[in-house]
Amino acid sequence: MSEQNQNSKPAQHAQPAQWDWRTKYFWSEGWGSLFLAVFIALFIRWGFVEAYVIPSGSMLPSLLIHDHIFVNKLTYGLRVPFSENWLVKFSEPQRGEVIVFKYPKDMSTFFIKRIVGESGDKIYYENGTLYINDKPIEKKVPANTSDFDWLRDADFSHDGSFSDVKNNYVHFTEALPPGKTSVKEAGKDSEVAGKDHSILLRKGDVYETFGPVVVPDDQLFVMGDNRMNSSDSRVWGFLPKQNILGRAMFVWLSCEETVPGLSFLCNPTTIRWGRFFHSVN
Repeated sequence: MSEQNQNSKPAQHAQPAQWDWRTKYFWSEGWGSLFLAVFIALFIRWGFVEAYVIPSGSMLPSLLIHDHIFVNKLTYGLRVPFSENWLVKFSEPQRGEVIVFKYPKDMSTFFIKRIVGESGDKIYYENGTLYINDKPIEKKVPANTSDFDWLRDADFSHDGSFSDVKNNYVHFTEALPPGKTSVKEAGKDSEVAGKDHSILLRKGDVYETFGPVVVPDDQLFVMGDNRMNSSDSRVWGFLPKQNILGRAMFVWLSCEETVPGLSFLCNPTTIRWGRFFHSVN
């Protein structure tokens, strides 16, 4: 039996410095991995896609209250971070698209509406009919009622009109003409499809008259699809294009009610499973 040296000690492995960014440990297991995860999440949110929740009924029946949507922030270009200035632009917003933007009267508030007028368009609204460049926009009987079928009486009393109900409204399909960019790209003699989308009008209302107005350069005219219950360009004016955050893509989560006290969190017992991956028309 060999004699053990009582003074010898087992070898100890040096602990990697948690804040030494030059080590592999820092980026794989240390604080660097957390920094990378946060940076990637913020980068995606800044330049590519971001989630938003529909808080009101202004876009009924196209978008329901408590629809959670993804918004494509890359479709129009890339911005300087924390700014309304463009780094590079890829395309122009077009008539018929549903966009999320910073409310011109309060840039900390986000709105979602549909573009109905591009720069240079003459807009007029009378008795529930929208006129673009002096032409009335056709309102058709919907080919199907799928959008309207989702609605409940509670959706109409949500914004303070407690006596309002679904039966007070009529559902139409509005046929917007194609955007100017689409027509230009297709060529003078080519036919370009417009944008058919759902709208709601309240039965028996004395419809307002608005306009006519001409949309200035670098601005848009936007409206909610729930025409009698929307604060839009008829109320607060034109939308500067620089305020646009992105184009709505699809619903990834939807519910009828949220958890009490947590308005951003869906009540799992009221989830609308049939709206998952429902595209925003």
